[in-house]
Amino acid sequence: MIVHIRRVKDALERWWWLGVIPIGVVLAMTLLTYRKPATVYQVVLHFTVGGAPAQTISADYDRYYAWLASEYVANGLADLAVTGAFAQAVSDRLAADGMDIPSGAIQSAIVTDNAQSVMILYLSWPDAEQAGSIASAVGETLVELGPTYYPQMGGIGPVAQLADPPTPTPLAPSLRTQLLGPAVRVLIATAIGTGLIFVASIIDPVIRRTDDLADCGVAVDQLATR
Repeated sequence: MIVHIRRVKDALERWWWLGVIPIGVVLAMTLLTYRKPATVYQVVLHFTVGGAPAQTISADYDRYYAWLASEYVANGLADLAVTGAFAQAVSDRLAADGMDIPSGAIQSAIVTDNAQSVMILYLSWPDAEQAGSIASAVGETLVELGPTYYPQMGGIGPVAQLADPPTPTPLAPSLRTQLLGPAVRVLIATAIGTGLIFVASIIDPVIRRTDDLADCGVAVDQLATR
């Protein structure tokens, strides 16, 4: 074990410059080509979900199940808003207004959640003006077409209302986002440099220690070397 550690140490001391070369190249290229990630704009839409309770047994009973149903509907609309069919409907609405935005881009930009009877939709987009337009189309489409995707909601009409106007907010790129790419490149360069060091030590034809001769099967008189 001690012999192996010593050989690794010798290899690092002798060929360290081979390991530095790829790291230096990557660092130089990173400094020359690095661009700060673009600012992303996010729009957060809150939809209140609910409908007038039907009169059946009692006011309290009807009110309770109306609230319970609104939670299920909020959850269902949250699942609907991330589908390709919904994104296509939004894309078609935007196209009618003269904006050509692919449905795939819209679908990948939407993340949803729900908290009881409130559905929350997050839209992230690189352009502030487009973000506002897309968010408005998303809100209108969800309110208008949302119930039509569920047969059990037929005839009820709109059950979601947009609680706040779409307002794009800039999101500065996180430190992790800024450093992740360069850090990965440096780690790869370090691995390549380490590999070069050990390849060089393996193919090195120079005999530097008596241990190297022993490995080659040559008997060495230890006393004669003193």
